[in-house]
Amino acid sequence: MQFTDSHCHLDDIAFSEQLPILLAQCHQLAINRIIIPSIAPNNFNQVLSLAKRHHNNPIKVYPCLGIHPWFLKGLDDSHLKQLSEIVNKSRNDIVAIGEIGLDGTIAKNAETHGQTSADNWHHQQHFFDFQLNLAKEQNLPVIVHHRQSHDKIMPFLKRYKLNRAGIIHGFTGSYQQAKGYIDLGFRLGVGSTITYSRAKKTINTIKRLPLGSLVLETDAPSMPLSKEVTGKEILTTNLNKEPAKNRMTLHSLANSPINLIKIFEVLATIHPEKPDKIAHQLERNIEQVFFT
Repeated sequence: MQFTDSHCHLDDIAFSEQLPILLAQCHQLAINRIIIPSIAPNNFNQVLSLAKRHHNNPIKVYPCLGIHPWFLKGLDDSHLKQLSEIVNKSRNDIVAIGEIGLDGTIAKNAETHGQTSADNWHHQQHFFDFQLNLAKEQNLPVIVHHRQSHDKIMPFLKRYKLNRAGIIHGFTGSYQQAKGYIDLGFRLGVGSTITYSRAKKTINTIKRLPLGSLVLETDAPSMPLSKEVTGKEILTTNLNKEPAKNRMTLHSLANSPINLIKIFEVLATIHPEKPDKIAHQLERNIEQVFFT
């Protein structure tokens, strides 16, 4: 079985000192590809250079370029122009536009940052619309962030009808919402949420969805797994034989790509298919989103 982490912020400073060790462990766990979304103009080049530095690594690292709705403060059309230019320049190196999206919680709390909720929504939607149009022009998929915003995201996606669609990152929602995205060709990112037994709505939704609509993700170093599952060791025997100073355990970071295996194991308890069939279909989904 082979695995791909479809959403990991590997450029985060949390990984910088231990990155070679972490990638070696991913390789031993058969996590052979990691997709890295950018979040703002100040990390465009960092994401691109990280992928280039690891070009010959057994773990393939694939960058995406986009502006996350959390990081729009102080940004204007000049930053969208910057994004468009770097996407054009790096078109053959990137696999998606992302991380982009709409966030209702940010909009509701906008007044604490001196902005009305309506103005914040307008700002978010302007950036989202531009980036969807950029993806359409470049024939790239998108990686979409959502939070209390399904009803606002869907009209944009219906309007653009992207040929390669993309991934709804960290999906939490109803079966009807999931079906709406799937009908537009999107896959749903399955991450740490399913490791929390209290997340019954999301777990029940994932149970009902076809494997062809799912991909795995960690969102590391954010979105840690529940303590219900992190107490169980997933490192292989070979990894445990490494010197202690070179060993990264599940508890050394809030979250890391190696946790993808634990998310997969939980998913395998939700779907009735055999684990190898699940793994094969998940990788096929990744191929269809990013590499066809």
